[in-house]
This record gives sequence, C-alpha cells and structure tokens, in this order.
Amino acid sequence: MNTRRAFIAQGLMLAGSRLLVGATGLSASLAQAAPAVWRMPDEGERHAATWMGFGPDEEIWGARLRDGARAALAGIARAIAQYEPVNMLVRPEEYDIAARLCGNGINLLETEMDDLWLRDTGPVFVKNSNGERSAVSFNFNGWGNKQAHADDAKLAEYIAGKAGVPLLRSKLVLEGGGIEVDGEGTAIITESCVLNRNRNPGVSKAVCEAELKTLLGLDKIIWLPGIAGKDITDGHTDFYARFASPGVVVAGLDNDPSSYDHAVTRRHLGILRNATDARGRKLQVVEMAGPSSVRKQYENEEFAAGYINFYVCDKAVIAPQFGDARADNNSRAILRELFPGRDIVQLNIDPIAAGGGGIHCTTQQQPA
Repeated sequence: MNTRRAFIAQGLMLAGSRLLVGATGLSASLAQAAPAVWRMPDEGERHAATWMGFGPDEEIWGARLRDGARAALAGIARAIAQYEPVNMLVRPEEYDIAARLCGNGINLLETEMDDLWLRDTGPVFVKNSNGERSAVSFNFNGWGNKQAHADDAKLAEYIAGKAGVPLLRSKLVLEGGGIEVDGEGTAIITESCVLNRNRNPGVSKAVCEAELKTLLGLDKIIWLPGIAGKDITDGHTDFYARFASPGVVVAGLDNDPSSYDHAVTRRHLGILRNATDARGRKLQVVEMAGPSSVRKQYENEEFAAGYINFYVCDKAVIAPQFGDARADNNSRAILRELFPGRDIVQLNIDPIAAGGGGIHCTTQQQPA
C-alpha cells in the first residue's frame, strides 16, 4: 500500500544561504555566530507547544478532501491540546472555519501558507546547554520543486518570530520529516531525500553530515536509502523509522507486495538491526506492520497507511488508526509498550492520509 502523497504542481526554487537571523533583523554567518552548541531534542522531551497549519488548499486537495482534512486537522489539534498548547496557523479568510472546528482550546495565528505540512515547512527547534532555543530553517523548496511554496518558504521565519527565538538558516535544503533524532547524538536520515539533487545538488554525504552535526548536535547519522521519485517527499524518514527512546527504534514494515515500499522497508530493517547509535549501543528494532486494508471512504493511490507517523507530545502519543481492527490494536499495543506512562490516543485521520501524509507530518514540536 502506497505511503506518501502524490506529486502535485510545480514551485519555485529557494536558494539556501547560511545566515543567522534574529528578531531584530541582525544577520551574521553561522560560523561567526555560534560558539553555542545546538542540540535537537528528542520529540519525547517536554514541549512548550505544538505548531500546526490549517492549510489544505482546494486547488491542491479538491473540495471534498480539503473539507475532510480540515476536520481531521482540528481533531488532531484538539487531541494534542489536552496535553500541551497548540498554535495553529490559519489563513485570514479561513479563521472562522478554523475557530469553529478547533474550538476555544487552540491558539489561532493568521498567516498565509500553501499547504498544511508544518513538519516540513516549519523550522526545526534546537536548544543549547544554557537552555536557549533557536529555530533552524532548512530552506523549504517544495520537496524539490514539486509544489508551489512561496508562502510555505516563509513559515520557518514566521514561526521563529512568533516563538521569540533566533532563526538559524542552514545552507542545506531539506525538511523536518526527513530527520529523526534520539536527543543523544544519533539521527536516522534517508539519503533519497537529503542527498537528492533536487534539494542539494553537488553536496556530498560528508559535507551534509558536517552541517547537520553542527546544527543539530549530532555525533552519528544512520543513513537509510529511502526511495526517490515515488512520492512528493522522496522518502521521508518519519514514514520508515522512529526513535521510541535512545537505543530503541520502531520501524515500518510494508507487507503489500504491490507497494514500492515493500522491498525498501525490509532493507531498512536490515540496516537498523546491524546499526549502533552514537553511544555504541546496538539498536533494538521493533517492527510495526501497516494495515492490510483501510476504510473505503477516502481510499486512493496516495493513501498513507503507515502507523509509524505518530506524534509524541507531553504525556501522550497521538497515533493513526485505519479501520483494520487487528492492525490498529497491534499498533496500539506496541506503542503502549514503547511509551510507558503516556496515553495512546488513536485517531481517524483518513482524509489526511488520503493526501499522502500523517499526524507527524502535520505537527512540529517546540521544546520547553
């Protein structure tokens, strides 16, 4: 079963520059600006807030899927808001719709955007040993110029400003969905996305690693091959492998022989089982198979039927369910075991899955 959103439209290329931009507009090179050592925290560390975007556009989604995605986004936001603050970006003309669907517990912020995938279009937050925070922009370019993104390209800076933190602008082009970290120096990243010439032409793996290690506080990157050209993201990590805790990875397994992910998920499992993390620990790898069927209402070729795309918020894991009772219950049981002490909240997010993404794709955490 296919597990990513389809290619839709063409966009503009955003050239990356290595700048630090603060709230005052001061700019300096990253090398000059940072004696601070930045670290991207694990998603399970305490959050100040979750950022989302009420952004499905009718031109991209169609009216039926747009309306369903709006309702599903509001459902995700309401679920997260039971555990931590949620900041939802919304176009000014859609404010009343968002307010009605989200209710009073969501902080709505008016701004323009092209689409709803805040994991990719928003910044990646980092911290230093003094507890200071910054937001990293990875120069969103529409997943390699596959979709119009003039407004989405501005969201990292907008969110950094609203969060009151400086913006670190990388020289790399990539998306937050391509990065998975354990908070202790290890990352899992797909080559098909980050080392793709539609994002970083001519950039070697060594140069890419050096940049990411500096910006995100990494000591070791475990590279998965991923698969390019099959979905708009070129194979983001967050549909393949996630850290449940340092040393423990939950990995997706696609059992549909007709899916392009069938073979690559097995290849990833082999790599992860033979890998060690930055502290020398051999990874414990837990398989999580996808559903054998999904509900018919929104089923399509782009339907992202993967349980791996869950979101860890304060004291809870917000996860999808797809109507396959056996697989839904299995994923719930695995998450309960992997995240003891957290509530496991499963949601029907079928309209968002039909757009090729999941809960994790729609969210971005701001660490406390």
